[in-house]
Amino acid sequence: MPSPTPLSTPPNVIAVIDDDDALRDSLVWLLESVGLTPRAFASGDAFFAASHDDLGALMLDVRMPGMSGLQVQQRLVDQQARLPIIMMTGHGDVPMAVAALKNGAFEFIEKPFNHQQLIDVVQRALSSAEQQHQRQQSIAQLKACFETLRPKEQRIVGHVAEGMTSREIADHMGISAKTVEVYRLRAMKTMGAANVAALVRQAVALSLVPALPPAPGTRD
Repeated sequence: MPSPTPLSTPPNVIAVIDDDDALRDSLVWLLESVGLTPRAFASGDAFFAASHDDLGALMLDVRMPGMSGLQVQQRLVDQQARLPIIMMTGHGDVPMAVAALKNGAFEFIEKPFNHQQLIDVVQRALSSAEQQHQRQQSIAQLKACFETLRPKEQRIVGHVAEGMTSREIADHMGISAKTVEVYRLRAMKTMGAANVAALVRQAVALSLVPALPPAPGTRD
């Protein structure tokens, strides 16, 4: 198995997008007071004009002149950004916040803020971002291992994940069942899979096969 790539540091910068100068400065002070790293923007346009690859979370005002908070969120969704978004709402903005949640926002918090509540939400968002970051790193390492397999080994991994037996794979590929077993064991060693079930989970994670839907009557 290839040596694992060192994990990069998960993003921990929080962007704050709000057109209210006083509130924006207050939020920057609050975040800095608990050891967090804020980056403030007065508008969605200013945010998109800057690099935001290192962000761990985004605090986003719903109502702003120009690009609204919902428009900023939609643009991030269109870009397939997986950034936890905390929507900041004023009185009467709850329906808009609910719409944002349905579009994938992490949470919404109403103004005026309870400082501790806000910090708790930000910490949860950063924790979610870190977990997502670790999953992405794990998938990247798994993909690197998969790409070192021989083409026939890659095919066998896919067929195993599809539920085919060694005999079925052998007939399908025109090789012996013994060869299938040898290739499968070699692939499992390279992928670091302790058993066939682990190999199937890895294949699902790599999108070689679709994940099975939940059985009827079971809970997620």
